[in-house]
Amino acid sequence: MTTRLPFVLVASTLLLAGCGFQLRDTAQLPPEMASTQLLIDDQYSLLARQVRMMLEQSGVQFVDGPHASAVLEIPENQVVTEVLTIADNARVREYRVTHTVRFRLTDAGGQELIGWQTLRQAREISFDEQKILAASREQEYVKKDLAETMARLLVARLETVYVSQG
Repeated sequence: MTTRLPFVLVASTLLLAGCGFQLRDTAQLPPEMASTQLLIDDQYSLLARQVRMMLEQSGVQFVDGPHASAVLEIPENQVVTEVLTIADNARVREYRVTHTVRFRLTDAGGQELIGWQTLRQAREISFDEQKILAASREQEYVKKDLAETMARLLVARLETVYVSQG
């Protein structure tokens, strides 16, 4: 068993390298974002926590007020659940969860580094009456997944400033 372990590890590494798999690097952000102020209504929302975590991993330090070299404004962070179909017994059969985020990035002088951007993602969920507990967990999972996706998309947009400057 122990003689096969090195072979399995080498084979796994070669397979991952061959398919183009790469660990996700930290974001290449503009130098103005070294100390950033985050303006968002709910500092503890799923999106705010994800954005904060991803930017901190990329070296951004969050500050308040006049010490900020950049300001990331997120005035819209909205998650909406809407009914798509209703069954014969007047119960919901399918619904859609939509997450919309609107943001912009300015430097300390108020000049826009990224103008207003809107990101929107949606997921559709089928509802099974027999699995009501699982359905409520699924909805929470979908909301968390959407927040993570939106944070990744937002950070990717922030990277475009660095690319266009570099």
